[in-house]
Amino acid sequence: MSRERQDDLPQDEFEDEEDALPVESTLDLGETAPGALKAGIEVIREFARHLPNRPGVYRMFDRAGEVLYVGKAKSLKNRVTSYARGMAHTNAVARMIAETANMEFVTTGTETEALLLESNLIKQLRPRYNVLLRDDKSFPYILLTGDHDAPAILKHRGSRQRKGDYFGPFASVWAVTRTIDALQKAFLIRTCSDSFYENRTRPCLLFQIKRCAGPCTGEVSIPEYQSLAGQARDFLSGRSSAVKQLLSTRMQAAAEDLEFEKAARYRDRLAALSAVQAGQDINTQGVEEADAFAIDEQAGQFCVEIFFFRNHQNWGNRALFPRADRSLTPAEVLASVVAQFYDDKPPPRLVLLSHPVEEIELIGQALSARAGRKVEVAHPKRGERADLMAHAVKNAREALSRKLADNAGQSALLAALGAAFGMETAPRRVEVYDNSHIMGTNAVGGMIVAGPDGFMKSHYRTFNISTDTIAGDDFGMMREVLTRRFAKLAKEEGIILSPHPEEAADAAVSKDVPEGDGAATAILGEVPDGSPGDEGPQKKARKPAKPRNDPDGFPSRPDLVIVDGGKGQFGAALKIMKDLGAADIPLVAIAKGEDRNAMRETFHMEGREPFKLQPRDPALYFIQRLRDEAHRFAIGTHRAKRKRETMKNPLDEIPGIGPSRKRALLLHFGTVKAIQRAKLDDLMRTPGVNAATAKAVHDFFHDA
Repeated sequence: MSRERQDDLPQDEFEDEEDALPVESTLDLGETAPGALKAGIEVIREFARHLPNRPGVYRMFDRAGEVLYVGKAKSLKNRVTSYARGMAHTNAVARMIAETANMEFVTTGTETEALLLESNLIKQLRPRYNVLLRDDKSFPYILLTGDHDAPAILKHRGSRQRKGDYFGPFASVWAVTRTIDALQKAFLIRTCSDSFYENRTRPCLLFQIKRCAGPCTGEVSIPEYQSLAGQARDFLSGRSSAVKQLLSTRMQAAAEDLEFEKAARYRDRLAALSAVQAGQDINTQGVEEADAFAIDEQAGQFCVEIFFFRNHQNWGNRALFPRADRSLTPAEVLASVVAQFYDDKPPPRLVLLSHPVEEIELIGQALSARAGRKVEVAHPKRGERADLMAHAVKNAREALSRKLADNAGQSALLAALGAAFGMETAPRRVEVYDNSHIMGTNAVGGMIVAGPDGFMKSHYRTFNISTDTIAGDDFGMMREVLTRRFAKLAKEEGIILSPHPEEAADAAVSKDVPEGDGAATAILGEVPDGSPGDEGPQKKARKPAKPRNDPDGFPSRPDLVIVDGGKGQFGAALKIMKDLGAADIPLVAIAKGEDRNAMRETFHMEGREPFKLQPRDPALYFIQRLRDEAHRFAIGTHRAKRKRETMKNPLDEIPGIGPSRKRALLLHFGTVKAIQRAKLDDLMRTPGVNAATAKAVHDFFHDA
């Protein structure tokens, strides 16, 4: 959710627009040109003339078609008119108005629907002037599968397509791992994949160490195993007391029957359950299911700490650092974060907030509509809930202090790096490149990015090396990667390039990390002239470009490029960068030290003889961290690609065979070999496969 300060946005409607106060006398313009501000106000006034007095969502666009802001309103006419009245807006709002060249609107039935639509659009479009969550990593869940006779307990991220029961969210994978480990000891539930389960002929090691009941080989009957899975489901669903009472009763009964080994097993399972519920540093007896949001502000930055409570247990906490204008109050930022946070995940029955939010009832209605049940949103002032919030606020304050300290240390390292390479100023964006392959096969290039906030993983890129590059030609691989990277950058900046035989290679960037405004274009449809889809006039002069997918203003053009390699790699990289108009970017090549020892690296730069840094130079340690991260990223991407190639299904190569038809064929025939041997008539009898598809499959495997 997004909003301006309420004193900035009066809600009364102005039928006579001439009554608006003079803008110059009421607005703190800062760096906003009065002429541009007047033009923006005129655009807004023109749209406001025809708006209805109904709830809805509005979007502001600049001249290039980039979304500046997404907001919701109880009355579109009142809210949009308030932008054009000139009532002491903040500098950020004044700049936004000055940049506005177009607007779009969507009316909704209620203000609750407008709030839900607003939060969805903010997460997809990431407008520059909205409060934005910068941590887009999904939260992990525990999945107890429901599509197999012997349910498995697994870690899960992403969409919930698989049948089963999902429990979470957990704050971290570590919390999920710890909980699953304890549940294995308590309920002996398997964690293996279905394919591993189906191919067992004897119990695995987990059965031997009493972490699994061994249903795969009949060590326990399926009904007995399903009873264990039901106990695990009850425990995760909050019925832990009943489960512990059952195990305690069985332990006592086994002891009375002198079955001490059996009683000991029940004792161990009880101890494992106690371990799951132990270690809570705050009391949660009165809070069964809730998320607690606490916010802290320091030095114009915000931190939101979220604690997850489920089944009277603390399932961990996560610190988020939203990007927000410093003129906003903590309560306004907190309200925006809460609305966006539950855009892609179900809310609990209780949401606790550290600050009183003006639209707390509206947020509760929106979350209730999303969950399909009552969701209470509260700002506790006393009692156990207030104690929980005090603990969360303390954690938010400490997390933000650590973040500010880390940023200061990172800035010092960047300054040391710039000094080591003779740069006048510290680099803000450092790109490091490395390649990975085995004898030229499955070759990939990796680009990692570092900045003032550390490793900027949302900016990492992978490049699939084309088969045209000679296998094992490291120079050629680096040449291809840099060609694609800087040709794309030149295109984004509107630089006219001299003809280059490899310029076309900028098209294929791996899908590992999405780029561009695909989501925005899909939602907004047509945009004004000068939009991303319209190249417009090319510019001869280079200018720093702010990427459309990064509202924080982190530069898209690197200030320093580092490649892993020696003199040969440096020469190849330097030629490419000069050909692509990036000769002004400092380039450094790192050659491994003697005997491949660290601290002895040799550096190559244009205009300087090869040199080394002092062994205790902080910049040298930082460079090694950058190189190791690039190496890790490239090798990890290569391994993933190699694994995909190894597990590639021949059916994937047949045109017209998608996931559903492939699944239908495998379910009908069992294996790819059976499909390969099948006759055309047999293929045509497969449910879900038409005659044309059956013929395509038959011809693929029987083409002489």
